[in-house]
Amino acid sequence: MSDDKNISLDENKLVAERRAKLHAIREKGNAFPNNFRHDSYAATLQAELGDRSKEELEALDRKAAVAGRIMAKRGPFLVLQDVSGRIQFYIDKSHPQAEEIKGWDIGDIVGVQGPVHKSGKGDLYVLVDSARLLTKSLRPLPDKWHGLSDTETRYRQRYVDLIVNDEVKRVFRTRSVIIDAIRDYLTDRDFLEVETPMMQVIPGGATAKPFVTYHNALDQQMYLRIAPELYLKRLVVGGFDKVFEINRNFRNEGLSTRHNPEFTMLEFYEAYADYRDLMDRTEEMLRYVAHRALGSARFINTVRNDAGEVTETREYDFDQPFTRMSVFDSILHYNPDVKAEELQTLEGARAIATRLGIPLKNSYGLGKVQIEIFEKTVEHRLIQPTFITEYPTEVSPLARRSDSNPFVTDRFEFFVGGREIANGFSELNDAEDQAERFRKQVEEKDAGDEEAMHYDADYITALEYGLPPTAGEGIGIDRLVMLLTDSPSIRDVVLFPHMRPQG
Repeated sequence: MSDDKNISLDENKLVAERRAKLHAIREKGNAFPNNFRHDSYAATLQAELGDRSKEELEALDRKAAVAGRIMAKRGPFLVLQDVSGRIQFYIDKSHPQAEEIKGWDIGDIVGVQGPVHKSGKGDLYVLVDSARLLTKSLRPLPDKWHGLSDTETRYRQRYVDLIVNDEVKRVFRTRSVIIDAIRDYLTDRDFLEVETPMMQVIPGGATAKPFVTYHNALDQQMYLRIAPELYLKRLVVGGFDKVFEINRNFRNEGLSTRHNPEFTMLEFYEAYADYRDLMDRTEEMLRYVAHRALGSARFINTVRNDAGEVTETREYDFDQPFTRMSVFDSILHYNPDVKAEELQTLEGARAIATRLGIPLKNSYGLGKVQIEIFEKTVEHRLIQPTFITEYPTEVSPLARRSDSNPFVTDRFEFFVGGREIANGFSELNDAEDQAERFRKQVEEKDAGDEEAMHYDADYITALEYGLPPTAGEGIGIDRLVMLLTDSPSIRDVVLFPHMRPQG
């Protein structure tokens, strides 16, 4: 019989034993009481009393009521875990509840009251005056969860992962601090937090394949939003000069270590600013967020191979100025055999792509070919914080053309660790130019490009009322959390990631 089958049989036996215990508890009365109130957390008690001696604690006679899950049993000592940490409680063998507590299992949720003491080893514990079983755990916790090679089980049963893995809790606490810091940074600078529709008649603001749904009452097809951009810019038209939204977006695309079909973005817009102002603000904001979340702008990431072994260590310092480089210059910088004259023409750029083994469609213009070369040869090499600027107009349907070179736009993408973290630009506020670019996107969609944009007539109407000079940006929250918590996969920073069906 395989080890897996043995484990399954053992677990089924333990579950049956625990169900029998629950049945016995039910026969005695309420098996799930809800009238125990705790007044202390483990971490609070450790901070308040951890430095006191045994004698001081006995004299102090500090009483505490704690509640949480039993994580270990060490004779008369049981380890209780609450949201803040762990503390032991001790049941004297002469206590009238000693036999009852002896029958409690690891994983049970309990409440304990009594004075706080210190053991001979220097550990705090609560000496039980009274204790109650609040929830009977029917399934046993895994013994060595942290070392599981089947990471999918951790993602599918995140609730168990959180119970037994303190590092996972740390990641999600840090995520919360990161989002709080972003919100505080923006609101402190007079940005207004807003909410825009998550179901849209036209999925705009990005080039991506949307999820399709249907609204019965309105009798029309609708889409889960791929970006809030066009609605946020409508608000700038309406007179809100600084707006932001921390939003959920949905893109009907593949699953990978960097992509989840449902993800979190920050988008913010500022009137009377341009993309250079946004780069300055992004540097300042990311430094602020790193200091809030990590206590320092310097942090380390590890690179691992498929076997999980560390192959490289990278150190980042967000207090240092970020590099700025154009798409064109970055291709030349990372491909020393490519000549500028060749990259400047469609025929020459196609020849470069052919030499590099990059497949191209016949419909690609020079700008698209340059981006294909950039994505295949440059992106993954942008390790230290870098703004890549001057994206071709052909691949930037919502960005403002450069006054000095209409072939490119006043746009940047921000990269760190070989990953794109942010995308920002001076907004296109010429209604006629925007209408023409929408028409070109529709042509591409009609030609089979499922990610091309729709024509949004109402947005054109909004622009015709007048959008002030504006700059806007989107930052991928999930990828930023991956960076700041040294997490290798987006699934490590999303509490309940989407998974393929089992089997």
